Amino acid sequence: MSTSAGTTHTPQGSTHTPAGLIGFAWALVGVPLAYGLYQTIKTASSLFGG
Repeated sequence: MSTSAGTTHTPQGSTHTPAGLIGFAWALVGVPLAYGLYQTIKTASSLFGG
């Protein structure tokens, strides 16, 4: 089986997901996650001597 360098093969029937959609999905998950972590750290620091 011979492949040439620099070529990529995608499975037949696969689709390309736009980068903007991927960024939006990460933001949709990441922003609430970051806020939750911030609130947790803020609360924990006040409990443990902050």
